Amino acid sequence: MTRSHPMSRRTVLTAALAAAAAVGGTGSASAAGADAPAPAGATQATAATPQVDNRAWTSYSDWRSGTSAGTRVVAGARSGVVIGRPAGTADYTDPHTGQAATWEYAQWTSPVHRLSVPSTEAIASWNAHTPAGTWLQIELKGTYTDGTDTPWYVMGRWASGDEDIKRTSVDDQTDGKSSIWTDTFAIDDPASGLRLVSYRLRLTLYRAPGSKATPTVWRLGVMGSDIPDRFTVPASTPGLAKELIVPRYSQNIHVGQYPEYDNGGEAWCSPTSSQMIIEYWGRKPTTEDLAWVDPSYADPQVCHAARFTYDYQYEGCGNWPFNAAYAATYEDLQGVVTRLGSLTDLETLIAAGIPAITSQSFLEEELTGAGYGTSGHLMTVIGFTAEGDVIANDPASPDNEAVRRVYDRREWETIWLRTKRYNATGKVVSGTGGVCYLYFPARPTPQQVRALAAVGVR
Repeated sequence: MTRSHPMSRRTVLTAALAAAAAVGGTGSASAAGADAPAPAGATQATAATPQVDNRAWTSYSDWRSGTSAGTRVVAGARSGVVIGRPAGTADYTDPHTGQAATWEYAQWTSPVHRLSVPSTEAIASWNAHTPAGTWLQIELKGTYTDGTDTPWYVMGRWASGDEDIKRTSVDDQTDGKSSIWTDTFAIDDPASGLRLVSYRLRLTLYRAPGSKATPTVWRLGVMGSDIPDRFTVPASTPGLAKELIVPRYSQNIHVGQYPEYDNGGEAWCSPTSSQMIIEYWGRKPTTEDLAWVDPSYADPQVCHAARFTYDYQYEGCGNWPFNAAYAATYEDLQGVVTRLGSLTDLETLIAAGIPAITSQSFLEEELTGAGYGTSGHLMTVIGFTAEGDVIANDPASPDNEAVRRVYDRREWETIWLRTKRYNATGKVVSGTGGVCYLYFPARPTPQQVRALAAVGVR
């Protein structure tokens, strides 16, 4: 399960929900222009996900549409952006080590994307390769419905390794209208009707001075959303009976291992789930990659995933974009963070052979058979029974054999899709509103392309 602290992302979003409830607002008042047509390149919200806008830059023409300061676009089966001729140098003092260094850098800035869904929240995702001596930073600058702009918000400082910098989110970013909570841009007062209507992304690539190494970024995008406040959701109709064969890993067999990464396995639900799906697609760390892990530990690849998803500011492995970026460090895999609108969306993905990692929170009595309650937990949905119940690989299990679980459909869709719930003391707290990670091949099959498009991901 996810750690209960620090709770910056979850605590503040909960407070916003409670404030909206206190004034009688829904926290999701419609904004002007919400039904305007999306611009070219945007993913239209579908009937299944009407409150979500996904936009990703992935193709040669996408990268060429941005503004470059020292970057170069590379063509090929996987087009991307790299450092061409550096635009200059910049000093960076790592807040987690105190180490100061000078880096060459180049920047790529996206065109303005106008959201088809004026949004209360936005989460960035990226897929990249950062060889030794390189790293990258992602920033977002948006425009509100009142015509004013946000500052440039840092959405992450990231490297696939941890020797050059410590990958990190950045706290204490706010302009009094919106704030960054770990990995999530959030409007401070959704009940006011203020929304994010457009944004640009700025990607900065860094390398050691004089080096020829460069990060390569293949995918960069944002999921914007405006999910209505809700304690429950409409019941969906079962439409699929299918189970994918996904490796089973328990986070709990790692309790006490490498406590420097969020107190060991008890909080490793996110990287454990990520590792299950990475291996479902036939990828895994090499023996050389795992040489640092104590050889007496079972499933060392789970320890590896925890280390290389760890956010040194959040002090946890549950940073959503960091997990997606970790998955994409494996050959020809893509990873995105999005929101889905129903279990029907999950059925569409499972039918195409794509499992999903879902985020949910619940009291013990709200999910029959779980045997625990949680303020935030990631599981891997791998299928549906003939009755429509959810088959999940739940890493919060005592051992690998016990990981496969069957959970009641109605209970599951409620705890996953709601945005508001009551905790054990009766206080109104937040739910995740359908957040999930999707990992899939860089060259998906036609059926997989259709399934991803049907849930708003391209």
